[in-house]
Amino acid sequence: MTAAISLLNLVPQDKKSAIFTGLIGLLDKILAIHRLDQLYVDHQLAGLSKEKFAIKLLSALNVTIEGTHELQQKIPTSGPLVIASNHPFGGIEGVILAYVIGQIRPDLKVLANQGLQLFSELKDYFIFTNPLSERDPRNGPSLRRSLRHVKQGGALLIFPAGRVSYYQKDKKRISEHQWNRIVAILVARTQAQYLAVFVSGQNSRIFYRLGRIYYRLRMLMLPRELLNKRDSKIRISAGTCVPSNVFPNTIDDVEQTALQRIQSYVQDPLWRYHWPVSSTIDLQPLIAQVPGKLIKAELANLEANQKLLSYRNLDVYYGYYEQLPQTVQEIARLRELVFREHDEGSGYPLDTDDFDKTYTHLFVVERDEGRIIGAYRMGQSDRLLAMDDSNPFYLSAMFTFSKQFINRHEPCLEMGRSFLIPEYQSSFHGLLLLWRGIGRFVCQFPQYRTLYGTVSLSKLYDPRSVSLIQHALVTPTVDATANMPFNFPVSPEVADFARHYPLKNHLSSLLAGIEHDGKDTPILLRHYQKLGAKFHCLGIDSNFNHTPGLLLSVRLANTPEKLGKLYLGEGWQGYKEYSQS
Repeated sequence: MTAAISLLNLVPQDKKSAIFTGLIGLLDKILAIHRLDQLYVDHQLAGLSKEKFAIKLLSALNVTIEGTHELQQKIPTSGPLVIASNHPFGGIEGVILAYVIGQIRPDLKVLANQGLQLFSELKDYFIFTNPLSERDPRNGPSLRRSLRHVKQGGALLIFPAGRVSYYQKDKKRISEHQWNRIVAILVARTQAQYLAVFVSGQNSRIFYRLGRIYYRLRMLMLPRELLNKRDSKIRISAGTCVPSNVFPNTIDDVEQTALQRIQSYVQDPLWRYHWPVSSTIDLQPLIAQVPGKLIKAELANLEANQKLLSYRNLDVYYGYYEQLPQTVQEIARLRELVFREHDEGSGYPLDTDDFDKTYTHLFVVERDEGRIIGAYRMGQSDRLLAMDDSNPFYLSAMFTFSKQFINRHEPCLEMGRSFLIPEYQSSFHGLLLLWRGIGRFVCQFPQYRTLYGTVSLSKLYDPRSVSLIQHALVTPTVDATANMPFNFPVSPEVADFARHYPLKNHLSSLLAGIEHDGKDTPILLRHYQKLGAKFHCLGIDSNFNHTPGLLLSVRLANTPEKLGKLYLGEGWQGYKEYSQS
């Protein structure tokens, strides 16, 4: 009687001679396939439906799956979907993912290597291919069938490496082969959503040792490795499902596939960091709002040139604490209100410090009601150094500046504490007016050639996202170093990717697959990038609820012409041509 599990089942009937059958039986024992067959017999696996087979096989091996619920929550219940996973074991992960995903997507198909034909009960899941021979003519129909399935709204699971993970001498670690670009082709041609999955774990040491001797021995060892997973815990981690348009249409299939591979590896639980749990802050009630009539009264006493511009019912001003004590108090109240939304609040009734009395306040106010809608705090470096040559800068608490840093040898504006009230955060005009205000300010004071400051990266971002932003954008300098650095390097796989492709071009795609709400890099950060900012370092602001901040500088006269004209208006040309000599 033919065994339920045997290599002989993969051989056409007309090839099964007595001698050949005997040799196959011997090979079954060498490769431990006979032990799989015994597992079949002992647990009555033969002939079961694909779902029952998967359940009973995992139960027979006493495999515990972690992360099932989290993965299932991230799977859309309908529509074209491509799911790609790493391939650490070479077999059991295919069974696990097919079963777990299939509970949400009964239409699931799995593009898998033909070795899994051993499990005939699972044939309804699989579209088989030969990953070890890319020119195998049987692969063409398999790939066309996969493309057709996704185009028709189906879900497809792929292991794009096409082979099990192995020890790579050049990397000095266990890693995967480069992914087949079919994953990028499928997503692009079908406009499918993409979901990256990472399965944690490794095979036995002898598996990797034999694989280093001869790569095909890895395939022959897979039945033993499947049985070796008995009594194990296997963790599944999934990213956020992203639409196809998240991937830049300016890159080729090879680069997009490499990016999609990294989206799998950034889910590795070994590459995780949790923000320190801050001591519980009792949020004190905010102080009462300063009446608009008091703010309007203070504004009426300012010099005419301190009103920088107007737009509809909005005016932009700058001023100092001694001129605007009530206005500055209201700005501090609103800062605390807004920062609390991003887990950055101080917990006090208002967000203020001694620097409010020495820094310049630039703000936008509703003319009729006298209501502040947004503000920036600016440190005029020459003015501050004239007051106190020792350490007059707010950011000195966060960064150590050498005497060569720009704020020590030329007039600069230190920018910080920016906000827009909630009603204006989705408004284009709020941020635009703040920046036009800055533009009008430097036209009045053209000696300020450089802006520098921080962009806060809220702790609402996953630490992996912050690490990626830091690695992609920062060019370290000895002239500015973080007093409390963010010591969370990117994973080795991401570092490898970054050596071949510019990581800054792929931040949006990577963050979309990490952040549960799909958020991109902060809008203010993207704005500074457009201005040609240089990013010097990233540090933790211990005075701002331990919020990570990215230190940057912008040489205003070097900004793109279009943006220079937008923000500085008629004063753009004169500002560019200004000379301090």
